[in-house]
Amino acid sequence: MSSKTLRIFVADDEPPARKRLRKMLVEASTKVDLKIVGEAEDGVEAVEMIQKGNIDVLFLDVQMPGYDGFEVLDRIDPAVRPVVIFTTAFDEYAIRAFEANAVDYLLKPIPKDRLEEALDRAAKLLGTPDTKEKMEERMARLLDWMDAQSVIESELESYAASDGPLTKLSIPYRDRILIIPIEQLVSVEISEGITRVFILEDELDSPRPKLKQHIVNYTLDQLGGLLDSSDFVRVHRSAIVQFGHIKELVPWFSGRYKLILTANHEVIASRERSKLLKERLMI
Repeated sequence: MSSKTLRIFVADDEPPARKRLRKMLVEASTKVDLKIVGEAEDGVEAVEMIQKGNIDVLFLDVQMPGYDGFEVLDRIDPAVRPVVIFTTAFDEYAIRAFEANAVDYLLKPIPKDRLEEALDRAAKLLGTPDTKEKMEERMARLLDWMDAQSVIESELESYAASDGPLTKLSIPYRDRILIIPIEQLVSVEISEGITRVFILEDELDSPRPKLKQHIVNYTLDQLGGLLDSSDFVRVHRSAIVQFGHIKELVPWFSGRYKLILTANHEVIASRERSKLLKERLMI
């Protein structure tokens, strides 16, 4: 076991689950040198706090509001990403993903011996850079696997528009319906089963363009089938972007890119779709 104090962060939306894990970690501290440095109750808060760094091990719940566990993993800057141990109630889909990609996970309620084993593995990973590299590759494969599954699912149905691709998007807004030219649609993103569209409010050449997000009733797959594939591309299982609004591609991790869109809006592209995107942009 490494003599380094493990700095632990817990991300889980259920207070009783966090309390129980805290208690177990305190008990485990008699055998493992560790310190709990923070907690988050949703995915957005988790990403914000983890990005600050100084965390060695992240206990990450799969199902959380804001961003789920996979989305949190996707959004953490690789430079500060800790060793990740997923926690989940029985979730056949998630467990299949973890086992297919040899990713560590703990099934709730977490047994004491499994927690201690996970902490021991985490300490060993932190002590060996080569092993950490392999863990990073496993995490990348996990995200690729999740992305591939979403492609398979979306291809089971076709939503092609009978009158050709959309030229305008109708969006319910308060007591009216907004009619938005499709050129102003920057991205379509889904989180917690809710589809949001990000719309450009100002002229494209405005010195400080602003985006406004709206919730729509379409699924991501439905809307993807209605958009012109020459102008829009699915860059992730949870995001579609318009080519004309891509401003920068920032290298992320394991062949992924972070896309900087109009108004500095950010979207992470999966590894496989980053390759396709580079080909499309002739990079």
